[in-house]
Amino acid sequence: MDKTKTIRVGLIGPGSIADERLIPALSNIEAAVFWSVLGRDLEKAKKFSEKHGAAATQAAFADLDAFLADPQLDAVIVASPDKLHAQQAIACARSGKHVFVEKPLATSAGDARAIVQACQDAGVKLAVGYHLRYHAGHRKVHSLLADPSTSPIGDIRHINVSWTLQSKVADWRADDKLGQWWSLAALGTHSLDLVTWLLAGAKVQSTTCLTASPVFGSAHDETSLVGLVFESGVTAQILSSVVMRAPRVVEIFGSKGAVRCLETLGPRGTGTITVNGEELKFEPVDPYEGEIADFVLSVQSGGQPCVSGADGAANVELLEQLAGQSAQLKSAASEGFC
Repeated sequence: MDKTKTIRVGLIGPGSIADERLIPALSNIEAAVFWSVLGRDLEKAKKFSEKHGAAATQAAFADLDAFLADPQLDAVIVASPDKLHAQQAIACARSGKHVFVEKPLATSAGDARAIVQACQDAGVKLAVGYHLRYHAGHRKVHSLLADPSTSPIGDIRHINVSWTLQSKVADWRADDKLGQWWSLAALGTHSLDLVTWLLAGAKVQSTTCLTASPVFGSAHDETSLVGLVFESGVTAQILSSVVMRAPRVVEIFGSKGAVRCLETLGPRGTGTITVNGEELKFEPVDPYEGEIADFVLSVQSGGQPCVSGADGAANVELLEQLAGQSAQLKSAASEGFC
């Protein structure tokens, strides 16, 4: 594709994340334009397209085939509920549209692999929305720790991530028709990606997962506690919850010291970071703008997105494994085996 071409980007799923983060971020990228939107409710899609200035002559749709039939549409952001991702992303790929999918990529490892294969078969780009990789402070930490011989904390030994929020009502992720996991899909998937990114894609050797649903009684996890052991011997612990508000922390412990990121988990790209007790300065930027700009650049240049479909599929495989372990533990406990 022409590297100077403006990329016309459509949206599937005009919900809050698209309204507040994704499309405002897209509007700040000179190489792209918000083109059109698909929603389940046509009137809502029209209002969304008008609010955000969609550029297409016909900019609002309620039918997927009609939305994708536009020959001027280059790429699509899929920000619909999790269980809709696979069918919609595969349809985009088969229509020759490049695809950016909000996390998690899918709700099963099989579906995630199918999305990756469909994009490969169609020769289109596939990126996944893990915006924490584009936090300016996280990127500085990633660079600092990349080489253990020069890292201020030496070899990484353990990573602890805690990201929680307090929901007032059960949202769509608690609905089996739309979601597969709740705290794991809202927050835990981000934390898993952050840990594996900091460890340069190290392979997981073993996992544990405990879940509970103490407030809404959802069949999906309201609180999850994940343990990971990597082949290198590095360990990690991840807490995700949608029923309490605790400090949002990333702690990285090494052989010579530690990094602590406080309140960097979230949408704003802010917070504070210390390395061995000394503050690490960084200039906050919009991490959503970073991830969308990277996707647009990959479409223009033919290069690979920083967060690839393979990354997204590996994350879903872990989520599926963790949820399965939790279910097995609950079943064993109910039968009196533990």
